[in-house]
Amino acid sequence: MKNIRMTVEYDGTSFAGWQRQSRGIITVQGEIEVALGRILQEPISLAAAGRTDKGVHAREQTVNFVTHSSMEPSRIVHSLNSLLPKSIQVSNPLEVDLDFHARHSAKKRQYRYFVLERPSAIYGRFAGCSNGSLDLAVMREIASLLEGVHDFSAFSKEDRDNPGRICTVYSCEWYRERRFMVFEISANRFLRSMVRYLVDAMISAGKGLLTVDEFTRMLETGFVTFQLNPASPAGLFLWKVSY
Repeated sequence: MKNIRMTVEYDGTSFAGWQRQSRGIITVQGEIEVALGRILQEPISLAAAGRTDKGVHAREQTVNFVTHSSMEPSRIVHSLNSLLPKSIQVSNPLEVDLDFHARHSAKKRQYRYFVLERPSAIYGRFAGCSNGSLDLAVMREIASLLEGVHDFSAFSKEDRDNPGRICTVYSCEWYRERRFMVFEISANRFLRSMVRYLVDAMISAGKGLLTVDEFTRMLETGFVTFQLNPASPAGLFLWKVSY
């Protein structure tokens, strides 16, 4: 029995998220597991570092699976990429210890969110849009408040499979990159839709609709005092996972 680790890159636009769902609903995990089953001639269950939402992308998702097949990892990946849609690419196959688990073994995850201040027919597939100018200084001030250990109850959806609300944020910043404003955040874990709620709050602050004090109160108390909606999934990427 072998434990195989791989890196998965995907354009999440056409998928109902990462996690396998009922028959007829197309997800990234579901597509890979079906293809692996055909290649290895056995049922395969993937573990992943993060369960991205519908429409969210990944530059570097990490997965692993256990197989009884003697096929070389490089050949598995080559066969996978010939079967998968072009919006999913698998790379970096590696046989690892049996106790490695893509989710539980991960030490840090990094997400990036890309924002355009004006709509774009070309870049809008991979970016959210603020539909107006933003005050980057205010957004940076709020981002600096997120570093450390916090309860993110006010900035996430309820998740029965992941009830704890405490996360440790290692780094967090906004910066400009060509036509985009980019939010980069690294943490030990992320709650459901947490990054998208944080981005929506900071965009609201950048427009002058939410004050730094109001944001701070929500972060400290866990109570939502300002109407938030998760930012568009198009701008969010699972960027890197560290072990």
